[in-house]
Amino acid sequence: MKRSSFLLLLAALLAFSGIKAQHTDKIRKLAYADSSRLVAIFQDLHQHPELGFMEVRTAGILAKELQSLGYEVITGIGKTGLVAILKNGSGPVVGYRADMDCNAVEEITGLPYASTKTMKREDGTEVPVMHACGHDAHMTWMLGIAKIMMELKKEWKGTLVLIGQPAEEPLLGAKAMAADTVFKTRVPETDYLFALHTLPIEVGKVINGYGVRNSGSDQLDVTFYGIGGHGSTPELTKDPIVMMSNAILQYQTIISRNIGAQQAGVVTVGAIHAGGDNNVIPATGVVKLNLRWFSNDIRNTLLEKIKSINTGIAVANGLPESAYPTITMKSSAVPLKNDTVLAKRINKSLAAVLKTEHIIYDLPAFMGSEDFTYLASEKTKSDYVFVGTAHPDLVAQAKKEGKAFPFNGHNGNYKVDLSAIPLGTVIGAVGVFEMFKEKP
Repeated sequence: MKRSSFLLLLAALLAFSGIKAQHTDKIRKLAYADSSRLVAIFQDLHQHPELGFMEVRTAGILAKELQSLGYEVITGIGKTGLVAILKNGSGPVVGYRADMDCNAVEEITGLPYASTKTMKREDGTEVPVMHACGHDAHMTWMLGIAKIMMELKKEWKGTLVLIGQPAEEPLLGAKAMAADTVFKTRVPETDYLFALHTLPIEVGKVINGYGVRNSGSDQLDVTFYGIGGHGSTPELTKDPIVMMSNAILQYQTIISRNIGAQQAGVVTVGAIHAGGDNNVIPATGVVKLNLRWFSNDIRNTLLEKIKSINTGIAVANGLPESAYPTITMKSSAVPLKNDTVLAKRINKSLAAVLKTEHIIYDLPAFMGSEDFTYLASEKTKSDYVFVGTAHPDLVAQAKKEGKAFPFNGHNGNYKVDLSAIPLGTVIGAVGVFEMFKEKP
């Protein structure tokens, strides 16, 4: 091969090997130089969590920080959501999404900045709350990325759209933002959409797979109706608690007896509510269900079998059709899918800041669900990356004990190691910067 041809080939290969080394070096230095500020923000957000569509203080902090950096900030989208826009010449429109809401979980980490907060739900019940899924880290990473992209403004062209999304946990926030007229008319349509999510694997590792990465999901309430009465005369009642108990056991057979052994589906009973006194049989009760699936056929089977079980129990209890259980569909999300070409590009770029063996792409999809997809348009290419946020010592100890993780999401002991704050910012900024490269 002639020298000129070799140099042309080498140049072509380098063009597809990720962002330039000087950019990754600058990103790393900027992120770690900003570490103290970011850790302080993270700890504050962690200590003051807010439930979905109640993220008033949280959104206010994000808006203030982003405005101070020079972004155009639009608030109140989808109730408590916000968008920050930085227009920087002609180029792709790149979006980064950070979810803002917390969980109704009591924190037991013992951290000096642990949440001790409670909040009232719309139904008036008061619950303990904490960031047990890492959304505090997601927001902090977004603020770190925002500052880096502003400081490196001369080295990329296009429009950056930063999205603070409410109510991811109930799978309602992304749809609420996307349906908002302000979002439709004032927020540029993205060519690329990016998000990071904490995972209790070792700090320094990421999972960025190709194709479908998360399952679809439905959240639904089943209300059982009966005839209430005195606990001493159950024969005069139609007990919804007994009906609910029967249904809960039968729901578990849907997966084992209606879904193929090599297919995936989950039916979870997350809560049951009925009655209030020891000696009163209530007239109604509610079972709160969550479903997970990858195909519409499986989804339809789950929903149909739940309805059949409900009806069968009502018939067995001699209820008229007007008193059959009712189903309220509360929210749903389709399976999340990464664009394969984009994910491969980002993984190549991340190899400049992480060990190659720590960039994992060949794991099966997770049964967790996300509403991230609803912020994308038909033309948008998306990538959703899981970032390790557990201290290596805790991961090693968990493995010795035969555990997959040192702790799990949505549990009161969930922790994000502080070393993951600057590193997650680096990972996010490298991914965003890669998306501003010319399309291959």
